Order: sequence, then structure tokens, then C-alpha cells
Amino acid sequence: MTPYEKAAQHELDIWAEQMRKPPSLINRVAKSVQVRMNRLIPDKVHAVVTAAIKHMTRAVLLGSEYVAPKPLQEQVLEVRERQVKTRIKWYKRVGAAEGGLTGAAGFLVGLADFPLLLSLKMKLLYDIAALYGHDVSDYRERLYILYIFQLAFSSQSRRQEIFRQMEQWDAHAKTLPEDINQFDWLTFQQEYRDYIDLAKMLQLVPGIGAVVGVWANWRLLDELGNVAVMAYRMRVLAER
Repeated sequence: MTPYEKAAQHELDIWAEQMRKPPSLINRVAKSVQVRMNRLIPDKVHAVVTAAIKHMTRAVLLGSEYVAPKPLQEQVLEVRERQVKTRIKWYKRVGAAEGGLTGAAGFLVGLADFPLLLSLKMKLLYDIAALYGHDVSDYRERLYILYIFQLAFSSQSRRQEIFRQMEQWDAHAKTLPEDINQFDWLTFQQEYRDYIDLAKMLQLVPGIGAVVGVWANWRLLDELGNVAVMAYRMRVLAER
């Protein structure tokens, strides 16, 4: 392994231990608070989020709407990750700008941020997959993208389950159903909805929505990008 790969493996080992940890007391309390907060959120907001997630999930599984970038072939990990980091920065800037604009426009336009941000997240994951050399025209590679999404935006107990499957991805992929309708999009949607925190809800509040929208979108895209890097490192370094 190169010095870069050794450093990457060390970072990956630390991250993997975090993914394997059982939910702490703080995790359980946070989950409980999130659930209670979601009960206070207007049904209209829940309906928009649910519809957006369902549509996005089906679009990813069917391979529609998201153009599959050409996989980057025959490059060392360091070169790949340099391009990945540049791509993540670009999406964070776009997401922050979009969040600020929709947050400044008030409640009704602010609702539009949920499907827009979801679309940005999926396009980011498609780009990252290609930069790591994976062809997302493959149905199972698109499923891997959805697993990364769940890993980034789920409770710790759900992360443990997802991570176990991703650690043995080649074996697990062979057990996945060919029928996309068997994908458990309901759990997927509920976990993501529960993960959306108070800051994201504050984006809908007139007066402070713009500032909150910039910060929240930047943070969420940054978190997703970091998880995606680790998820693909896990596969690249396993092959090495």
C-alpha cells in the first residue's frame, strides 16, 4: 500500500468502529427528541418530505432522472479522492446557495428545498461513485448509493445494520431482489424524515430561514460526502 492508502486505511478503521458502536444514551435521547419534534411538524411538511423521498428512491432504483457519469478508470486512490473532494465542495456551495434562496422566500417556497436538496444529494453520490470507478448504470451500484444515503441519515441502530451489510457488499449484493418494488422505501423514508433536525425546520421560518438554509444544506452535504468517501474507500482498500 502507498503512504496515502495507509493513511486512508487508518481513517477508515476509526470510522468503521464508530459505525459498529451500539446506540449510546445520547443517541437514544436524540432519537426520542427527534421523534417528538416530528410530531409537532405540520402534516403538509411531512407530506412533501415523504413524497420527495419516495419519488427520489424510485428514480434511483429505476435509473431515471439521474444521468450516470462515466466511471473513472485506472487511477490511484489519491487521484480519485482529490477529484471527489473538489466535487463535494462544489455541491456544498450549490446546496448552500439553494438553501439560502429558498429559506429567504418563506414557508411555501421553503418547502421546495426538500426535493431540491434530495436531488443534489443523489447527484453528488452518482458523481462520487463514478470517480471511484463504479458504473451506476448497474442496478446494484444504485442500491449501494441508497445504502450510503441511509448510512449518513439514519439512527445509530439503523446504521449498525446497514454497515454490516455494506462490509460484505459483494456477498450481500447477490442476495438483493431484482424486483425494485421489494425495496423497503418506507423505512428509508421514515429514517430520513426523523433525521431532519430542528435546524432544517427553522429554514421555513421567515426572517431566519436564509441563514439557516445556507448552514443546514452545507452541513448535510458535507456529512453525506464524508460518508460516501468512507463507504467507497472500504471497497477500494478491500480489493488492495
